[in-house]
Amino acid sequence: MTRTNPWLAVLWLTLTGAAIAARPLLPVDETRYLAAAWEMWLRGDFLVPHLNGETYSHKPPLLFWAMHLGWAVFGVNDWWPRLVAPLFGLAALLLTVRLGRQLWPDRPDAGVLAGLITLGALFWTLFTTMTMFDMLHACFAVAALSGLVTAARGRLLRGLALFGLAIGLGVLGKGPAILVHVLPAGLLAPLWAPAIGASPEWKRWYAGVLGGVLLGAAIGLAWAIPAGIAGGEAYRNAIFWGQSAGRMVDSFAHGRPFWWFAAILPGMVLPWAVWPAGWRAVRHQAAALARDGGTRLCLIWFAAAFLAFSAISGKQPHYLIPEFPALALILARAVSGAAAEAEGAFWRRQDAWVPAGLFLVLAAVIAGAFHFDLKPAWATTPGDGALWPLAALAAAAIGYLWRPGGTAPARIAGLTGLSVVFAIALHLTLRPILMDAYNLRPMAETLKSFEDQGYRFVTFGDYHGEFHFLGRLTRPWDVVDGPVNLEKWLAGKDRAIVVDLMEDDPAATGPVAVSRYRGRWQAAWMPDRYPLRLPPDRRP
Repeated sequence: MTRTNPWLAVLWLTLTGAAIAARPLLPVDETRYLAAAWEMWLRGDFLVPHLNGETYSHKPPLLFWAMHLGWAVFGVNDWWPRLVAPLFGLAALLLTVRLGRQLWPDRPDAGVLAGLITLGALFWTLFTTMTMFDMLHACFAVAALSGLVTAARGRLLRGLALFGLAIGLGVLGKGPAILVHVLPAGLLAPLWAPAIGASPEWKRWYAGVLGGVLLGAAIGLAWAIPAGIAGGEAYRNAIFWGQSAGRMVDSFAHGRPFWWFAAILPGMVLPWAVWPAGWRAVRHQAAALARDGGTRLCLIWFAAAFLAFSAISGKQPHYLIPEFPALALILARAVSGAAAEAEGAFWRRQDAWVPAGLFLVLAAVIAGAFHFDLKPAWATTPGDGALWPLAALAAAAIGYLWRPGGTAPARIAGLTGLSVVFAIALHLTLRPILMDAYNLRPMAETLKSFEDQGYRFVTFGDYHGEFHFLGRLTRPWDVVDGPVNLEKWLAGKDRAIVVDLMEDDPAATGPVAVSRYRGRWQAAWMPDRYPLRLPPDRRP
């Protein structure tokens, strides 16, 4: 069983390396977060994040701090900050393995199976390579649940200290929403703790849970209070209100219906949603799962967050990332139990047909989209791109169909491997499109050469720092809201560049830098060549 642990790390490493090599930093989220980290580094202000010269209140600083830690060791580079979120994802997988072993010490394979199942869920497989904040929450959510199990099994102080520490780091990672993922399991412990053989004294338990929450709040406030003082009133109001209640209220103003997560979840957890052996294992083990305390804990963990986020109109698929390990643990427990009772008799040859067929269909659909030129309108790269990765995916699916593996770990590891091969093939196939539509680095580096000559930049609407980290720009850009204000800004400036997003190719207008951006064009002009400038007789 221990042989599967290196397989988990190898799959993660291969997936992460391929994604980072194949995909540029994607605007606006990835470029924005690296720009915020870069500006903190430039300013030497590790307390208050800034973006384009303004305080940045949308996210706490832990992800940025982790980027700075690597830069302090390796120097400022592109690869380390892109590893940070995936490393938290790897930590979440390893903590899932540990939690499975805590919950079911008599089933040593359940934890590793759960780690593999989590990595193999297609949305996790693709999302874990992104520079986002949700893998931090997933890591700390699993750590907090592990602390609760440790506390329930008798090491109350140690377990609830871990619970509180994980809450605090979760607050620093993405905000108070960490409580949605972990607090219900602590409050509803009487439903699961006795069933895992634990018998905590409930007054002490709830006092400890409260203490853990207070410890987490203290960790978060240890940053938020001095940051609020240093950042000023607007920033203080934003981090104390905007990252919690304010964001919750705003989310009701727009978004998606209550059932939206239920509709998309089956697709997010492919291929497990269509794996016949998984459904058969759950059905076979239904009675045992109902009595099982670990399963109850995972159901509370998943159901509480699922219902809470379903009730909020502003939904995004990645909100449920911290709940993937809960579903994986339930499936792992079911498969482990069913296979242990009837290993040879449980498996059926056709169990491999549906998931292998799924990946064959996905490969065919993507190849067909290229062949028939059904790419999105913004994907203007000529030709069919590199289709050999899809052929490799098809070969891997056929190989799995031919030899799906014998034991439960081998079968699950094979399916997880197929998910990883799919993600890599998708990145390699789409690389020409992504590099054409999203690679802002060449333009950013050109703009840096102008900044070094003393030029100032102005743009329109919202600027999210898309060029700042990629070009290592050091000064904020000015933002105006229309041609009249542009003319006012330009008055008296002899070294200025206008940056704008255009629908049509601006090459004929003589921009000093230009880049494709999702079917449109990012371009920069000297003021006298900017095509939308007001005529002289209309300038203020």
